[in-house]
Amino acid sequence: MRAIVVDRLGGPDAIHVGDMPGPVGSHERADGMRVLVDVRAAGLSPIDVLQSRGAYQYGAPPPYAPGSEVAGVVREADPGSGFAPGDRVAGVVFWGALAERCLVAPKYTIRLPGTVSFAEGAAVYLNYSTAWYAYYRAAVQPGQTVLVHGAAGGVGAAVLDLATQFGARAIAVVSSDAKAAFAEQAGAWAVVRSDTNWLERVRELTGGRGVDAVLDPVGGDRFTDSLRALRIGGTLVVIGFVGGGIPEVRVNRLLLRNLTITGISLDTMDQEHPGTLVMVRDAVQRLLDTGMLHPQVGARFPFDRAADAVRLLERGTTIGKVIVDVSN
Repeated sequence: MRAIVVDRLGGPDAIHVGDMPGPVGSHERADGMRVLVDVRAAGLSPIDVLQSRGAYQYGAPPPYAPGSEVAGVVREADPGSGFAPGDRVAGVVFWGALAERCLVAPKYTIRLPGTVSFAEGAAVYLNYSTAWYAYYRAAVQPGQTVLVHGAAGGVGAAVLDLATQFGARAIAVVSSDAKAAFAEQAGAWAVVRSDTNWLERVRELTGGRGVDAVLDPVGGDRFTDSLRALRIGGTLVVIGFVGGGIPEVRVNRLLLRNLTITGISLDTMDQEHPGTLVMVRDAVQRLLDTGMLHPQVGARFPFDRAADAVRLLERGTTIGKVIVDVSN
């Protein structure tokens, strides 16, 4: 089958159009259940950049097809999988979506309503499952205020979109005028610029009290100020480190102000507490079915420019989800 191929761990320059054998067996996270999808669109994420350089903890050895998120039509499905040939679906696959066909795992896969395009579908599962679980882990309550770093990225946009569902006010942290305009359109209650004294502005917006939760996919050198932005008893949710650096914490800050820091790793939690993945998947499915989700498709590339899509993602200037069209 036609595929985008990573044949060495050299970053985007090692990505090219090629051919690969069709998928056999089942997805490694599908518990032996085979569900094969004809791919229509692939969504990219930081996973794709990290894997292409051999820096992702669950990475695939080359040669492999990148593409961490998929939308398409079920071609084959084992009985008991919950899916049938002809179903429109989307989900996170970690790699393999940039090919004519790929395997999916039922626990990581949702159905797409007819009102949702395949490009939009490829922007749903990874971002919204992450965002929903971040709110859940922070135990955000109606009337509370959350601070969102990287608010113009895929996960950040999903966090903004879900604020209404959790009854929260979201303050977006962004780095440019274009990203500020995007965050406002995506549902931010207020927007602050990361290249200004954003901490002081957050304190002004919250009457000096601070926010109830910080949802942070960026990390890096703003982490300490994120702790300072929390109210007494607040929670910081570590989502990722797209800012590059992994911060260290002086725990006396947690002691003196009764702060909580929590990470989110759905796979790890599901191993210890089976049913976590299904809980999150079903929550995202309900919101999608009722028209409550508004996935933000950003840059969109044709199949033969997939390497350019990964390069754009690596530069960190993207707004919304980066999508590659695979087939009509």
